[in-house]
Amino acid sequence: MAPNPQCAALAAAKARTGLSYADIAARIDKTEQHVIDICTGKQRPTSSEFNELARVLGIQDAPPATSAHATK
Repeated sequence: MAPNPQCAALAAAKARTGLSYADIAARIDKTEQHVIDICTGKQRPTSSEFNELARVLGIQDAPPATSAHATK
């Protein structure tokens, strides 16, 4: 079983949509492991990846201005 997202908003959106990491990965054309690494904080997303994750998960609020939400 894959770990939960580090970000509470990502975790809530993932639970609300019922999407698996594999589902999200397919929708943003990335590997499942890459999506897991982004969501769990192992890797920072590009701005484009961050925006795609938000779109797929229906997140419309701006992320907090913390280092955990920084993009590369």
